[in-house]
Amino acid sequence: MIPLIWALQVSSSLSSSGVSLPSPELANVLVSYIFWDNNMPILWKFLEKALALKFVPSLMVLALLSDRVVPCRRSRPVAYRLYMELLKTFAFALKGQINVPNYEMFMKSIDGALHLSHNLGLKATNPGILVVEFLYSIVSQLLDASLDDEGLLELMPEMKSRWATKPKEMEIDTNDNYNQMDTEYHVKLYKMNTIMAIEMIGKLFQDKSTSRILDLVRQNFPTHWIRIVQRLQLLGTHSSALRNSKILTAEDLLQLTTDSGSNIVYSRESKTSSLQKLHSVMAFGSLLSSSGLCQGASRSALWLPLDLALEDVMDGYQVNATSAIEIITGSIKALQAINGTTWHETFLGLWIAALRLVQREREPIEGPIPRLDARLCILLSITTLVVADLIAEDENMLIDESECGSTNHWKEKKHSGKLRNDLVSSLQLLGDYQTLLSPPQSVVSAANQAVAKAMLFVSGINVGSTYSECISMQDLPINCSGNMRHLIVEACIARNLLDTSAYFWPGYVNGCINQIPQSMPAQVPGWSSFMKGAPLSLLMVNALVSSPASSLAELEKIFELAVKGSDDEKISAATVLCGASLLRGWNIQEHTAHFITRLLSPPVPAECTGSACHLIRYAPILNVLIVGIATVDCVQIFSLHGLVPQLACSLMPICELWRFNHPPLERGVGDVPTVGSQLTPEYLLSVRNSHLVSSGNILKDQNKRRLSAVATSSSAQPIFLDSFPKLKVWYRQHQKYLAATLSGLVHGTPVHQIVNVLLNMMFRKINRGSQSLTTVTSVSSGSSGPGTDDSTPRPKLPAWDILEAVPFVVDAALTACAHGRLSPRELATGLKDLADFLPASLATIVSYFSAEVSRGVWKPVFMNGTDWPSPAANLSIVEEKIKKILAATGVDVPSLSAGVSSPASIPLPLAAFVSLTITYKIDKASERFLNLAGPALESLAAGCPWPCMPIVASLWTQKAKRWFDFLVFSASRTVFLHNNDAVFQLLKSCFSATLGLVQALFKETLPSWFIAVHRSEQEEGSRGMVAMLGGLCPSIFFQYIAGALAWGVDSSRRQSSKRRPKVLGVHMEFLASCTPCWVLEVDADVLKRLSRGLRRWNEKDLALALLQIGGVNTMGEAAELIIEEQ
Repeated sequence: MIPLIWALQVSSSLSSSGVSLPSPELANVLVSYIFWDNNMPILWKFLEKALALKFVPSLMVLALLSDRVVPCRRSRPVAYRLYMELLKTFAFALKGQINVPNYEMFMKSIDGALHLSHNLGLKATNPGILVVEFLYSIVSQLLDASLDDEGLLELMPEMKSRWATKPKEMEIDTNDNYNQMDTEYHVKLYKMNTIMAIEMIGKLFQDKSTSRILDLVRQNFPTHWIRIVQRLQLLGTHSSALRNSKILTAEDLLQLTTDSGSNIVYSRESKTSSLQKLHSVMAFGSLLSSSGLCQGASRSALWLPLDLALEDVMDGYQVNATSAIEIITGSIKALQAINGTTWHETFLGLWIAALRLVQREREPIEGPIPRLDARLCILLSITTLVVADLIAEDENMLIDESECGSTNHWKEKKHSGKLRNDLVSSLQLLGDYQTLLSPPQSVVSAANQAVAKAMLFVSGINVGSTYSECISMQDLPINCSGNMRHLIVEACIARNLLDTSAYFWPGYVNGCINQIPQSMPAQVPGWSSFMKGAPLSLLMVNALVSSPASSLAELEKIFELAVKGSDDEKISAATVLCGASLLRGWNIQEHTAHFITRLLSPPVPAECTGSACHLIRYAPILNVLIVGIATVDCVQIFSLHGLVPQLACSLMPICELWRFNHPPLERGVGDVPTVGSQLTPEYLLSVRNSHLVSSGNILKDQNKRRLSAVATSSSAQPIFLDSFPKLKVWYRQHQKYLAATLSGLVHGTPVHQIVNVLLNMMFRKINRGSQSLTTVTSVSSGSSGPGTDDSTPRPKLPAWDILEAVPFVVDAALTACAHGRLSPRELATGLKDLADFLPASLATIVSYFSAEVSRGVWKPVFMNGTDWPSPAANLSIVEEKIKKILAATGVDVPSLSAGVSSPASIPLPLAAFVSLTITYKIDKASERFLNLAGPALESLAAGCPWPCMPIVASLWTQKAKRWFDFLVFSASRTVFLHNNDAVFQLLKSCFSATLGLVQALFKETLPSWFIAVHRSEQEEGSRGMVAMLGGLCPSIFFQYIAGALAWGVDSSRRQSSKRRPKVLGVHMEFLASCTPCWVLEVDADVLKRLSRGLRRWNEKDLALALLQIGGVNTMGEAAELIIEEQ
């Protein structure tokens, strides 16, 4: 019967029976009938016609044939040849073959024939996954069959075939139902079939669609892909049949084994893969390419976000509950993943960024902000600890994997165990950056001692530690000035990251010393003599205060004296701990801060009966400690090491509030951006208590383990605010006063009486005829009482009672000033008297003024030079300086002058506060107050309408001329809080000048700004997608960096990273397409919706790339999209 007539009859019969086409039942009937009882050429023709007319599903038929024919290819070479001819015709015509009726039935048939679910371990839940598994199975089976035919599988016994390439014993049949060819032709056809099978493998890899689908196996099943690669390499190296092929060479086949092997397709078809296109987009819009945003910039531009992160942790306006070690470690991991750099490059970038942080202090802006000591802490202590933690994490992971056995391909690839070697190579290369290595003047001596130590070691000269403490360049016969690299290396050696072999690096030291210098020092006061038993004399204390301890053992001995020594020794030891060991003891700095926090919370002696009697006896030591750590740099060092929660916990029992007085900027006036939660007592205690938790992750995290040890040393139990009832009551009232207008002061109550006492104390000098204190206070509080003279003694009242009354006192004074019953000068003087009487009242004063400014109920006052100080003397100078600072950004500064005849004005609470601050001198005695009030004043002024901050800066520069640059720079920043156009101009300038990202300005509106780019006609075509997204990618990239820095790239470092999948799914769906690390965490349905949206934009390549990197969950959709594009 003619196949066409047969086909028409079959179609008619099926149609009359109501059978839809293609029919899985017909496929099963035909294949079962032919093999092997009716294996005749005419039936193969019938089968081919049924496939061509789509009577049967082609993938199902090919799967059934594969299961029956390939194992019998030696005895039935004709059938094998016919099978491959059908494979060549129908395996590539995938479009229209997957979304067909009865899909579930033929999917089960294919799975059963080729055992797809078993082989890849993935159930075919959609047509796309089925096609991926089908093609993988066909390629694997042809590979194993070809290797077996040439006897190559025997070369590698571990390559036992997982596919049916040989017949089962019961299925061996040497007789066909039609006459077999003669033996010679049989052998020839058998060899030709092997060649054809290898060529079929090449064709499957070279075809655009099938190669893309096979590439999904490479991305999602690396272990299975390795088996493919191994077989291709074996075949390409040893196959004799391949050498006889006229269309495929061994080189072509071996090319398929490379990571980009599928690109052989596109080189022949002059096409670019979707992944290449995506990488082109990313390079165009990121810092990764010199043709992108970094035109003309060096590779160091990759680390600009790290510069910003380091400056951020140096922000002196806030203390951080999270250690800089954790923040920088997360940033380093994120940037290393984003930039795709080696750890050698990453470490080098980290050292360079930290050195730049120090070098920027060479031209410091003087003001109440952290200075050089805090920056050196980041370089020589924090950064070293970051590196140490990264190396420890890497080496611990390797140990875990070697013990447990790793099954994660990516983890094996990422953690190579060479981080320590990468550190060495980065520090060796760091010597080429001489400009960055020049030491600041204050550490020249330390750098010289470091290089001298190395030179003596290289020379084989062993000198005692006493000599090394006093060594100077004059003692050495040759010039060997040290630099910052010598200090970095010493810090790494101290933390066991390097050994003394570093001293022998080329160029590390210049020459050797032949003999010990003659001028050997005598025994001098210092750490060495102290360790040998010298007493803590005044001379010894001064020596230990001025030079940092070099080892933990030295610190432990001084701490032991602070705990168990005599009263004088305790005070001396506490003084030593707050000296150079805290500021410049970089190798043991975290231990010094730890010991100080322990001393601040002494244990309660058994004989102590009162609630705080031991603290009263301990007061002299507490005073030394609190005064010793009160400088801005010391506070910043505690913050950098993550010890603020523990420090706050130690201070709470002695009633010293830890910066709970930050202005509530979230209630600011104008366009002030909201800020995060303040460091509330509850939050600080919660963080401290979290350090007590012991878990596997914490034990592996070196930083968390350090913090856990600090917290446990003071108390192994959680501490809550209820443990401090007076503090809790005051703080609740404090928060209440911030949230609402003052009310509830009842006449005759104890609080009312204290208000009267304090007001009389503050304004006792007022004498204006008939006006008495009663008139002043009656405006707000309604209090009454006679005035007092100068001989009135200071009231003796409990501190907590005074703090409770302070808000009402300040409110009464401000109200009196507003009504003219109190002059501005009298107001400022009275407030200063109150602050001097109880320094803790400053917290409430600052918070009260902040809250009142936020409420906006006070009229502005004119800074006319008569009632209030005038900024006119240098306001114009400040304006010009602000314009000069912002000139490079293209930002227009609003005019500061309100008119010739109208003096500048600011809200009354701000005027009162700035007048109070001006009453203090710029000296050591007032430093603690200015460190507290300075940042608060700037935040308060920044939250007021423009130009309040420049006015405040003008007033303060008259008081402290050396703070001019600091104040003007602070005023310049507030321009962006009040002017959206200025924000726009700043962003545009930043991106064009490669200044990095401005974290506080990354909001939802940025993508719409960047996406508005012009797409010229010349950019259409194959490069159109890259050109169109060129404007969007800077936004994607910089927001990506911001997100990575905030959330990290792993789940073990930060608590916030646990919320990352949800946040990504809601807010950053499109950004997910830029990084496989995050795409894998985004819900697959989100990725599918994004892909469909991109296809509607006619961006099918980008849609495919998104699905390709989405993992197994989107693999099926990726395959379907590839098939649709056929």
